[in-house]
Amino acid sequence: MGVRLDDLDLRELLAFDAKGGLIRFAGQRAVVLDTVALGLLRTELINTLGLNAARSILSRFGYAHGWRTAESIRSELPWDDEAEWRRAGGRLHTLQGLVRVERVPEADAGDRPFAEALLLDSYEAEQHVLHLGRSDEPVCWTIVAFAAGYMSYANGREIVAREVSCVGRGDAVCRLEGCFKEDWHGPPMPYEQGPLDASLERIAATLKSAERSLAQKQRQLARAAGAQDEDGVVARSEPMRRIIDLARRVAGVDSTVLVTGESGVGKERIAELIHRRSARAAGPYVTVDCGAVTETLLESELFGHARGAFTGAHADRVGLFEAAHGGTLLLDEVGEMSLAMQAKLLRAIQELEVRRVGESTSRKVDVRVVAATNRDLGAEVAAGRFRKDLYYRLKVVEIRVPPLRERPDDVLPLARALLAGLSQRLGKRIGGLSPRAADQLQRHLWPGNVRELENALERAAAMAVGPRIELADLPEEIRRLDGPPRTGAGQRTLADVEREAILSALEAHDGNQARTAAALGIGTATLYRKLKAYRGGR
Repeated sequence: MGVRLDDLDLRELLAFDAKGGLIRFAGQRAVVLDTVALGLLRTELINTLGLNAARSILSRFGYAHGWRTAESIRSELPWDDEAEWRRAGGRLHTLQGLVRVERVPEADAGDRPFAEALLLDSYEAEQHVLHLGRSDEPVCWTIVAFAAGYMSYANGREIVAREVSCVGRGDAVCRLEGCFKEDWHGPPMPYEQGPLDASLERIAATLKSAERSLAQKQRQLARAAGAQDEDGVVARSEPMRRIIDLARRVAGVDSTVLVTGESGVGKERIAELIHRRSARAAGPYVTVDCGAVTETLLESELFGHARGAFTGAHADRVGLFEAAHGGTLLLDEVGEMSLAMQAKLLRAIQELEVRRVGESTSRKVDVRVVAATNRDLGAEVAAGRFRKDLYYRLKVVEIRVPPLRERPDDVLPLARALLAGLSQRLGKRIGGLSPRAADQLQRHLWPGNVRELENALERAAAMAVGPRIELADLPEEIRRLDGPPRTGAGQRTLADVEREAILSALEAHDGNQARTAAALGIGTATLYRKLKAYRGGR
């Protein structure tokens, strides 16, 4: 004998292992969640994403819950009558403890819609009022969407459910009505087409704007110390100035660029400068580390895949070439690619089209490719590990970034620029470097290049107890003397020493020129002239 609606009983539907902790409801695994925790989740979603986006997320969750419940309850229980199963959604929702669903009394019904019910003791209305206060609109988002999902699956056609009165809004009772989609003339429901995507796009745009503002502020701080130019690049040495000039010139054309150099020299900064100075600056700037992605996943990462293309491909996915459409794609560590992947990359660059894994048609893309590598690709070509045709396709323009040991004039300006950002990020007022610390930074050979310098300064900034970095704050391997004092082009002039002393004193006195001049034993007019000269006469 089959199950009837009136037979549904929590004691029979609920099964659990008292020792093992597994709980099953109608044969499917279930979990127990505290309603206050769910209320806090709702609050966090609203505070983080906004009311509309939070409603979209919770409504879509409720719709999926209702659809899944209808699907599983049909297969798990032997029903006498299909109509009984179709009407069981409200009873099941009640047994799950989320709300008590009761039929609308006949006297209150009037012209009855396809579906209607009273939602009593709604946990959603209770928690919304508890955490957020009374709302201006109904708040039983997941409960109403559950009803829509259950009824849509059970009836084999789309059904729209809405809450016409709600305790969370101050009404006497929560009441639900439902109708067929074709009879609905209102706006799309949140579980159908909510503003979630637009909300997330706004959040992403806000975060990007904040990042740009922070980067701009850091560049301003560094420029105040005479370290960075208008692009936020440190280039006091002649070799680095030539590199920056070349990058700015090549940014004006749409050619493919190959940026080479040792690990940690700043190849990514050069690629970013090229994008920022190009006509594509308003478009996306997308990066991928080819050496950090396994060969089996790299093709999908770059070109995307179709749903079902391989195990785990549960939905269509846009690749990075398509994501960078209208902008720039940086292929970092391109020398780590396999020969098979190199052939596919070559075709994508030459044809400006990609084919997602699992699809037979190609898609046009408008992307500028910048590649970076710490390998000698010429030697890799000679060894048969890199395709010659791809090599020449990538190096239409090649920019070699010299290691830090070949541009010692950049060490201290880089250190000051990095300290400006670290001071802000770590929340510590660090005015500069002591003479002994500065001298040791210049003596070190920096095998790890700028990345090693940044890590050393971060450690020193964290250890510093005074207003500047002392020799003892530097990592032990930096304190060890591994090079003679700089001579020739790398030797500091008297003007450099004077400039460092003045700027350090100015920062130590919080920018107060009168106190700085008194501490240095010079007049304020003299200090003003020198600072004006450091800033290029502005």
